[in-house]
Amino acid sequence: MTLPDKEILAGLVEGSPYPVYLILGDDLRIAVANSATLKAWGKDNSVIGMRFGDALPELANQPFEALLRKVMTTGEPYYAVNDRAELMIGGKLTVSYYTFSYQPISESAGQIVGVACYATDVTELVNNVAKIQELNTKELASNTALILANESLEAANEELISSYNQLETSEKRFRNLIQQAPFAICVIRANDLIVSDVNERYLELVGKTRMEVDWKMIWDAIPEAAAHYAPVMQTVIDTNVPYVAKEAEVTLVRNGIPEQVFIDFVYEPVVDLSGSVMAVMVIGIDVSEKVNTRKSIEEIEERMRLATQAADIGIYELKYSTNELTTSDRFNEILGLENPTRESILSLYHPDDVHLSEQAHGEAKLTGNIFYEARLFPPNGNMKWVRFQARIFYNTNNEGDRVIGTAVDITEYKALQQQKDDFISIASHELKTPVTTLKASLQMLERMKSNFNPAMFPKLVDQSSRSINKITDLVDDLLNVSRMSQGEVPLQKDWFNVVGLVDGCCSHIRDAGTHSIVVTGDNSLNLYADEHRVDQVVVNLVNNAAKYAPVNSNIYLDVVQENRFVKISVRDNGPGIPTEKLPYLFDRYFRADESGSQISGLGLGLYISADIVRRHGGEIGVDSKVGEGSNFWFTLPWFI
Repeated sequence: MTLPDKEILAGLVEGSPYPVYLILGDDLRIAVANSATLKAWGKDNSVIGMRFGDALPELANQPFEALLRKVMTTGEPYYAVNDRAELMIGGKLTVSYYTFSYQPISESAGQIVGVACYATDVTELVNNVAKIQELNTKELASNTALILANESLEAANEELISSYNQLETSEKRFRNLIQQAPFAICVIRANDLIVSDVNERYLELVGKTRMEVDWKMIWDAIPEAAAHYAPVMQTVIDTNVPYVAKEAEVTLVRNGIPEQVFIDFVYEPVVDLSGSVMAVMVIGIDVSEKVNTRKSIEEIEERMRLATQAADIGIYELKYSTNELTTSDRFNEILGLENPTRESILSLYHPDDVHLSEQAHGEAKLTGNIFYEARLFPPNGNMKWVRFQARIFYNTNNEGDRVIGTAVDITEYKALQQQKDDFISIASHELKTPVTTLKASLQMLERMKSNFNPAMFPKLVDQSSRSINKITDLVDDLLNVSRMSQGEVPLQKDWFNVVGLVDGCCSHIRDAGTHSIVVTGDNSLNLYADEHRVDQVVVNLVNNAAKYAPVNSNIYLDVVQENRFVKISVRDNGPGIPTEKLPYLFDRYFRADESGSQISGLGLGLYISADIVRRHGGEIGVDSKVGEGSNFWFTLPWFI
């Protein structure tokens, strides 16, 4: 071995950041251990020269000494992946995981004199794999769990361990150490940037053959990386300061095909005895799989975050052992609490629902799932219906460890359910009366076929006609609502006289003789709109005035022009409408007389009228006070 090679080897041994050590002799004495090894063992230089078992007594019941003896005896190398080791570091027994190899060291005569160990600390990799498994379990179990996982693979550490005196006698041993390293190594001379040593892992990493790299100028061999990293390597040579890159994104031409890869690598300066940089040792590992996995996890988390936001879902996690509760912002918003605890949440429950939580958790011990709906009274609002849905996760003893679940505000859903139930009840009631009357009339007409009664016949026909008209009106209202929901109510606009329409559409009220219609306003005012639909609105408002103010005989209609709009008002002197009901009058199925005992109808008339007015680009409203009557009005654009 020439002096420069010895110095390079010494620099490799002392300068490398990766754990490497050398065991010599049948008594397994530690001949060399670099700083990274001593740090991993939690020891100092005093262990060099000691027996392996004496230096590391905590390994007595672990397999490493036996493996060393087996390699010494058989001459067969030993490889381990993600192997567990318990080392006494800082007075504390610490569990770590390593990927390592035991390589036999032999003299020229072939006699095995020792074992070289190359190790990589993969503790974080093993822990992150466990985290990914837990993340996958959560995602598979609840579809609502929010998942946070980081997987990072620490840069592989390699160090050539061998006695400096022994390495003086064997240049081949030095080169074998590089070749047998489990990660990419390339040694580049500082003066001319010629690659003096390169192992197969490095050639695999850059996708080149040995002929393309060995004893070539590095940037001629890998030109695609020169623009960015040639200045970096020159800086390392000039300053004697290592360059460390984590997850560097590099485009490499591998086997003739450009590929985007992520690499952890080090440019480590190797100095001679005078302190001058003689070479640069490049140590690298492809971490593309790790980076892509992490990005996939981040994408999953982002999709779950967007899904929970879109679904308006609150997320929570409860640990049974500590009663610790972790919640999302949306969960806190639903409950109206800033830092909720289980106790503070239970305090919001309706007295009739407070037992549901304990009941659901008790049933979950058998099913593993939680599902219930409860009424809550948040401190900053009205009563809410909240749906809680969760899954229990168990520990190794098959005991409930924690709960991960969701909370959804279903107040509007419950209101719609109630509205639907109310509508079905009202519709059944409203249809029952005319159907019953029609049935009775038809039965009497059936009997009259054999005994005709001239006096009763017109009355029965008139009664049947009114029942049919009532049923037709109810069905028309339902069909109109359906068409409105599907956008199938086109407007047929034309010019017409407003007062003429108002006066003509109220003839049925005048004919009934129960009310007088008083029309005021501009008789010459014309309007460009759908005359039939406007007539429908006016008739509905006038019919409501007649129904809700039966005792008062006068109904007042007024037509005026206000700027670019025509305003039509229908006023009565009836009992008026309570203030708290005014905001809901134009909602679907709402009826001011909620009992349904006095006033017939499905609660759709004003809803349909409001839709017609808004389709014209107008507004509809009401002014009313209890005891002073009501004034319903709507405006339409004079022309469009």
